[in-house]
Formats: sequence, C-alpha cells, structure tokens
Amino acid sequence: MAVEKKEFQTEVSQILNIVIHSLYSNKEIFLRELISNASDAIDKAAYEGLTDSKIYEGGTDWKIKIAADPEAKTITISDNGIGMTRDEMIKSLGTIAHSGTKEFLKQLQEANKADGNISNLIGQFGVGFYSAFMVADHVSVISRKRGTAVDSATRWESDAQSSYTVEEASKEAAGTEITLHLTDENENLLKDWELRRIVGTYSDYISYPIVMDSQKAIMDSEGKETGEKETVEETLNSMKALWLKDKAEVSAEEQEQFYKHITHDYEPATATIQFKVEGSMEFAALLFIPAHAPFNLFHADATFGPMLYVKRVQIMEHCEELVPQYLRFLTGVVESGDLPLNISREILQNNRHMSVMQKNIVRKTLDALADMQRDEPEKYGKFFKEFGKVLKEGIHYDHERRETIAKLALFESTATKAGDTTTLDDYISRMKAEQKDIYYITGASRRELENSPYLETLKEKELEVLFMTDEVDDIIFGGLHQYKEHTFKSVMKGDLELDKDVAEAKAKDYEVLLKQMKEALGDKVESIRLTTRLKSSPACLVVGANALDPQMERMMRAMGQMMPPSKRILEINPDHALIVAMNKELGDDAKLKEYAGLIYDQALLLEGEKIEDPAGFVQKISAIMARV
Repeated sequence: MAVEKKEFQTEVSQILNIVIHSLYSNKEIFLRELISNASDAIDKAAYEGLTDSKIYEGGTDWKIKIAADPEAKTITISDNGIGMTRDEMIKSLGTIAHSGTKEFLKQLQEANKADGNISNLIGQFGVGFYSAFMVADHVSVISRKRGTAVDSATRWESDAQSSYTVEEASKEAAGTEITLHLTDENENLLKDWELRRIVGTYSDYISYPIVMDSQKAIMDSEGKETGEKETVEETLNSMKALWLKDKAEVSAEEQEQFYKHITHDYEPATATIQFKVEGSMEFAALLFIPAHAPFNLFHADATFGPMLYVKRVQIMEHCEELVPQYLRFLTGVVESGDLPLNISREILQNNRHMSVMQKNIVRKTLDALADMQRDEPEKYGKFFKEFGKVLKEGIHYDHERRETIAKLALFESTATKAGDTTTLDDYISRMKAEQKDIYYITGASRRELENSPYLETLKEKELEVLFMTDEVDDIIFGGLHQYKEHTFKSVMKGDLELDKDVAEAKAKDYEVLLKQMKEALGDKVESIRLTTRLKSSPACLVVGANALDPQMERMMRAMGQMMPPSKRILEINPDHALIVAMNKELGDDAKLKEYAGLIYDQALLLEGEKIEDPAGFVQKISAIMARV
C-alpha cells in the first residue's frame, strides 16, 4: 500500500500547537512519557499472553531500549511489548478518544498563559506521546502487533504541522520503535550521561529493564585498559518493586519518585500509605493520596482505583473493586500472591480475597486520615478542601464506618472565623449544658448563610450552628441522623422548639391573622404558624422535618429532574413591628392580602427561591414607600 496522508483530529492539532509554540521549563519529561507508554505496552503483552500463546512468540525477555545517534541527531525508544496494528496507530496517534479532552485543553491553555509550563499536565490526560514534539520537529513510529507476521508492521510519521502519514512496513521484532529527530536546541539530549540522568530521575522504578548500549574499556589480565573498547548493554534503572519491600526499607524520596512516575503529578502526594498483610492470605500495598483532585473526580464514566498486580504481572490499571467509591481519590499499587493471573472483573466482584484487601485498605486509609487530622491539621485541612465532598459520601454508603468517617468531617460554623473549621467532636465539646441537638444550616457559601434570618434566635442564645455548603450535606447528615447520641437538626426544617411556650402563649392573639393570611395565600403554603426562631425578620419559610432540603431540591431541578417544589410552612414573627401592625388591620382585607403576598415573596427571596412576579413585587414595595 502506498503512503497515505491523514489529517490530525482538531483537538490533536490544538494540543500540538500549544506543545510546539510555547516555552517549557521541563522538556525532558518527553522521555518519561515515552518510557511509560513502552512499559504499558509490555504490561499489556505480559497480561494478554496468559490467555493467548501467540503473544509470547518471539520471547518474553521484556525490555525498553534507548539509542542516541549524534550524527543523525535522533533518539530512538523501542520496546518489545504488545505493538499496534495500522488501525490502532491511527486511533492512538491521530485522535484523542478521551472524555476529558475539552477539560484538558482548557487547563493546558490556562497553564500555558500562566507560566508556559505544561509538563505537569501532559501525562495526566493520557496524551504523553505528543510530548515528543517538545524536543523534535519530526517523529516516526514503526510498530508490529505481537502474534502477526514480520511484513504486517505499520510506519507512522509526522512533523506535527496538521497531518501525518501511514504506510506498510516490515519489522523483525514485534513491538514499537519511536524515533525523534531533535531540533538543534535540544542536541544536549543526545549525550549518554544526560539520558542516564533523566531515566534515573523519572523512570528508575519502571519494572522492566531500560537499556542503552555504551562503550566499555577492555582490560588486560592485569586489570589495565588496553586502549580498546567494547559495546555493552547497560541497564539504566533499578527496577525496584517498592511496594514489595518493607516500609522501613523505603525512603520518602523513593516513594515520592514512584508516585510521580505512576501519576505524572508534579507535586508530592499529600500522604503515603504502605503496608503488607501476611498470614492466611498475603498482599502488599503502596497507596497515595494526591495533593489535588483530578478534573474527572465527579465524572460518571471516570475510572479509579489502584493498579492490581498478581505475581508481578499488572492485571488491571484501575481496580475499582479495591476501594469504595468514597475513597476513589486513592492511587498506587496493590499486589496479591493469592489471586489467579487470569482473574476477570466478574470474578473479582465476588472474590473473598478482594473483600479482605478492600477492608484492610479502607481501615489503613481512615487511620492515616485520622492521624493527619490530629497531628497535621493544616495539611488535613487542605486534603479535606480537595476531597472532603467525596469522603463524606462514605457517611451515606458505608453504614459500618459512618461515624468514623463523620469524625473526619470539617465544617465552618457560627463559632469559627471565616476560613477556619471545626469537627463534630469539637462542636459537641462546646454545646450548652441543656443542648441536645447539633444545629446546622445548608446553603451555597458561608457568606450567604451567616446573616440568614434562620439563625437569629440561635445566635441570641449563643447556640452554635454548622455551615454545610455542599449540595448533598443535608441528605448525608440527615441520613446519619445522630452522632454520639446527638441528633442533627436543620434550622431550616421542622420546628426548632425554641421558646415554644412563648409562641403558644401568643397563639390565641394571632389566631385570626394566621387564618386570614392562609386564606390570602391559599395553596402557596402548607400552613402558617408563629415562630420564635426569628428576631429581626418578619417571616421565613421552612419545610417539614423529613422533607427535601431546599438547596438540594433546587440542584435536582437544575439537573433536569422533574419534581414540584415542596409545600412550605410560612413562619411569622409575632414580635416584628410589621406583623404587629398587620394584626391590628384585621378589618382591611385588601391591605392584609397585599401584605401577606409581600411577606411570602420576601420569605422566598430569603430562602434563595425566585418569586413568581418580580415586577409586581417591586411595584407593591414602591407603592407602600410612596404612601409613607
């Protein structure tokens, strides 16, 4: 077949344009990315060969080779991994089938505008191959799929302008070979010592040998150099499986480098969790909590979970069965010696060993978070800001550990300064002697909540209220119901029963007003009652104790769920001047009806809801002001 020219996918062209025409502080990461891809290809071959003997034809002496040619100004990275067919090369190198492509481009452009350093993003979004164009103006790839004939290889070439070419080729050994034609300013990368340094920095923990031919002096029988040299194959990486070593034998620096290798993150992990379990079953784990949440943390189609190895063979890149959803931010490696090499996802879901491993991982992770919360509160605060919303899901889904997870939650409250947080245990330690409930209020932000009329009486009585600003908080903590025998109580729902006897004493004086206001508002409200939760505001809307939180209701409607708003209870403050005046105007039905509508609209606005007739509301307010 003749050479075929194809255009890059639009997103690929955009990425390449940013890669080529920007300044970078860390171009050398191209080698890390290409070695990582080669390692993945060998992982895939090692795994697929377990069930397809043709994959192992040609041998299993897995290795990644680097060769520099100073005269041609090229660097070649080759592997004997799974290889690619023609269609796979076009799909992998000419398009991006990635759910986060738009998000990646957005972050790439923002990083480029900020400081020109995009190297920290390349690997995280699975487009590491394109980092080759940081240092090269022409790249060629030749690949043959394992189990196929010598003449079934494909050559791919591009100068990263707008297109690439593919053509048939021959390749003696299966696998992939990438040749980079370096630009003049990157000729320093051709030096052997520089390649050794880069591999040692970024790829030392690759589990396959990374080799390079080097010249070694020939010695005579007395150990003296003869002046002649021989070519030897030098292994550049240590290939240490850190997760199989005892924790005491692994330095923090080694853990950090390994974390950066498997995640391509440019920052150290917030926490490292390494342990072994021995006995009736054995497994080892080296897990990390990242410093920042990934862009797709809340994407429904995102994959998560640590890598799963069995007898040094990578079985899965993301094993979701190892961690519950609420710990999906964990990354790292778990290796088992008890699982079969050909295990499938279906078998994993009902496997006793997997259940034991998950329980150990959950326990070790929650213990590590509790230690961080106690010993490093500032670091823990940063962690919770990134992942607290995810961790709190465990309160809802993990009934066995719900109180343990709730203990880890952080909140701002009426007793903390803006930006500071408190825990449920700290809240309980400050409770009034007669206080039984843990009070909370939900909303979009502290700024929105701290001046809410729902807090007026609670503030006066110096009763602390937690600010819960995540949309799902009301469902999570309403479902938890109690923490250490204290009941969670939303200040926006039900009857707070504050000074209830005072309200009951005034009920008779306002009986007619309440009846007339209900007639005026009709089905807009479920009922109207006096309240003592207000001090300076005339009225507020509340829902029943078991009803859906107003913020959650709004969010669900915004997500397209068809649901009518819950019927609200209008609570009025009998001590407010407006309500007192209305109680004296009982004979003027028209004025009372007008005022009832205005009070209801005010209460809607305070709750965060839209009013039905904004223009009419403004006109009525203006008319009342004109009469003053």
